[in-house]
Amino acid sequence: RRPSPLPLNDAVLLAEVLPTAYEVGVRNGEVGPGDTLVVVGAGPVGLACVVVARLYSPRRIIVVDLSSARLEAAARVRPDAAELPGKMIAELSEGPGAEAVIEASGEPDGFVLCTRAVRAGGHIANIGTHGKPVTLHLESLWRKNVTISTGQVDTYSIPWLLELVRFGRLHVSQLVTHTFGLDRMEDAYEVFSHGTTTGALKVVLHRE
Repeated sequence: RRPSPLPLNDAVLLAEVLPTAYEVGVRNGEVGPGDTLVVVGAGPVGLACVVVARLYSPRRIIVVDLSSARLEAAARVRPDAAELPGKMIAELSEGPGAEAVIEASGEPDGFVLCTRAVRAGGHIANIGTHGKPVTLHLESLWRKNVTISTGQVDTYSIPWLLELVRFGRLHVSQLVTHTFGLDRMEDAYEVFSHGTTTGALKVVLHRE
């Protein structure tokens, strides 16, 4: 049951976005205090991971994406860095790497970036929905003792997350970027389907 003070735009994020970010991303990725966390993919679930991960006090949160519009949207949730994959990933792969990496793009190249960014003994949590084959480069991973997790959300965490949102421990309203009335449903889907150019994260339809 939704507490009456909880805004509808916040409540709708509890249906799937926040539980996925927590259960499949942050929890499976074993994000912990002092960790470096890399999120590959600045879509709504990837950025929800940034918001939820702060509960576990990581030292640094880095978001990478190929879309400049998505990187601008990422600034709303204030990661420590939001940039194109390139120099940052190269520095991580050549240095100690990240303790936790979350794949939230669903792209084959995104998964490869995760394997480059993760440190020895680190975790890769796959959230992205992969619609085409992904290459697992065991020739470069086998010596790193990396844990890779996959899965889908079962939403057991909704009551806990609801209370965190309700009492201001999770600030999620910035994940909703566009709202439309039901009479503009086609416009809403058009904006959402081109999120990499429109900057749309979550699009909410309201009955007016």
